[in-house]
Amino acid sequence: MATLSSPLRVCRGILKELRALQGPSYKNSLAYSYVMDQFRKNKVTGERYCRAQQEAHHDSHTYLCLLSSTRNHLILHNLYHTKGERCPEEVAGLVGLRLPLQPGGKGWEK
Repeated sequence: MATLSSPLRVCRGILKELRALQGPSYKNSLAYSYVMDQFRKNKVTGERYCRAQQEAHHDSHTYLCLLSSTRNHLILHNLYHTKGERCPEEVAGLVGLRLPLQPGGKGWEK
């Protein structure tokens, strides 16, 4: 099983994603207060092994992955799917190809 990053790093990552979604007023949101309350409630204690703490850390890491993946998906969606119908030359350029300049040509002739 892969090791999880530190709880502080996960908390900062979640807050970074909230800031990206909500702008500078993210500290006034309910999501911010909930995340901070949960991290304060589950912070490290003197116990050697705390299953609830590890479960909370795993859940927070999963939530961070969800937030960052959703943001990346929206960026890619806006990049590739918002322009409607595209001409064949533009579609070929998206994947790094060029269309032939003449019928039967290979595309690299000038």
